[in-house]
Amino acid sequence: MAASKSVSKKVSHVIVDLDGTLLNTDSIAIRILKLLLEKLGKKWDSKSAHKIVGRTPLEAAAAVVEDYQIPYSAEEFLSMATPLFADQWCNIRPLPGANRLIKHLRSNGVPMALVSNSPKSNIETNISCHDGWKESFSVIVGGDEVEKGKPSPDIFLEAARRMNTEPSSCLVIEDSITGVTTGKAAGMEVIAVPSIPRQADKFNTASEVLNSLLDIEPEKWGLPPFEDRIEGTLPIEPWYIGGPVIKGFGRGSKVLGIPTANLSAESFSDILSEHTSGVYFGWAALSKRGIYKMVMSIGWNPYFDNTEKTIEPWLLHEFDEDFYGEELRLAIVGYIRPEANFPSLESLIARIHDDGRIAEKALDLPLYAAYKDSPYLTNPLPENNSQLSALDDRPCKMHGALPKKELFNVYPGFNKDNYLYFYL
Repeated sequence: MAASKSVSKKVSHVIVDLDGTLLNTDSIAIRILKLLLEKLGKKWDSKSAHKIVGRTPLEAAAAVVEDYQIPYSAEEFLSMATPLFADQWCNIRPLPGANRLIKHLRSNGVPMALVSNSPKSNIETNISCHDGWKESFSVIVGGDEVEKGKPSPDIFLEAARRMNTEPSSCLVIEDSITGVTTGKAAGMEVIAVPSIPRQADKFNTASEVLNSLLDIEPEKWGLPPFEDRIEGTLPIEPWYIGGPVIKGFGRGSKVLGIPTANLSAESFSDILSEHTSGVYFGWAALSKRGIYKMVMSIGWNPYFDNTEKTIEPWLLHEFDEDFYGEELRLAIVGYIRPEANFPSLESLIARIHDDGRIAEKALDLPLYAAYKDSPYLTNPLPENNSQLSALDDRPCKMHGALPKKELFNVYPGFNKDNYLYFYL
C-alpha cells in the first residue's frame, strides 16, 4: 500500500490529525452509528464510511441523516449520538505506531501541533486518557477555533501561525482525503495514512501514502530517524489472540505451498480493526502439540483481493497432519512490513518465505524469545465459565485496569473459545 513520490522537501514542524490518524475513533464511531441506525430500523452500509471520515461532527451527522433518510435533523441526530461517544472516550485506543511517533518526535525536539475538526474540549478530553500526549504538543487547534473547519485550510494555517513557522516548513499527517486536500491547500507536505481500507489510489495528491504510522520514515523529511528496528523487524507492544483453527480459503497449501492456521475473522473483527494490515510475527501455541515460531499476515491480501480483513498465521514447523478445531493461541510481538500487492504468484511466495526467514531469525533474539514463556501460551485453557469468572478482576493486557468481565461489553463475541488478553 505504501506509495510515495520523490521526497526531497525538508521540514521542521509536524502537524498531526487526531481522529483516525492517532486514535482509532473511526471504529468507535461506526460501532455507535450501527447501534443508532439499528434502533431506527436502518442497517449500516460500510461503503458510506468515507462520508464521515475527516468531517466535523455536525457534517458527519448531516451525511448520515441524508444517506439513510432519517426523520431527524442533523443537530437532533448528533445530540442522540454525543452521549454514547462521551462514554467511550477513554476506551479509544491509539492506532499502531501513534505512541512511538509522538515519543520519538518529542524526544528529538520536533515541534508538533495537534488538529481536529472536533471541538477543542473534545480533543483535550480524548488525549487526557493517554500519558504524555498533551505535553507533547506545543499547539492544539480545534474546529471550533477557526472560522471554517476542513476542507478549508484555516485549521492548518492557524496551527502553523501558533507555532511561529511558515506553512511550507510543516509536514501534515492525515488519514482522510479531506484532510490531505486541506493540508495541500495550506501549502504543506502531507503524508496520508488512510483509515478506510484499500483506498490508497484515491490519495494521489498526497506527498506520500503509507499503510500505517509504523511505516513512517522521518529521515525522508529531514527529521531524526527512528533507531528501534532490529534485524529488519520492529518490536511492538505484544498482543494476544486465540481460538480454534478453522478452514480458510484453501489456498495456503494448495496454491502457495504454505499451510496457514486460520482463525475466524468474524469473531475477531473488532480486534483486527485495531491493528493495521501488514506482516507480523511471534509465537503460536497449539493446545495438543507445543509452542512454535510463526509469521502472519493481517489484512485483505491484495493479490487475492479478499473481501474481509483476515488473520492468517503460518507456523514455522513441518506438521504431519491437519489440526482443524485445535485451540491456537498467538503472541504477536513484532512487525515486519506493510501489506503489499505483487505482480506474480511467484513473487508473492518468495516474499512470504523471506518474511518467514526474518521471523525465524528474529525470534531467537532475547527480546522476542522471552515471550515464548508467556503464561498466555503455556497455561491451560479455562474449561468452563466458572474458571473464566475467576479471572474477572484481573487487569487486562489491552485495557489496563478494565476487568475481564467488562470485555463482554466491549467485545460481544468474547467467550471461552476466543478469549483474549488474560495475562499481563
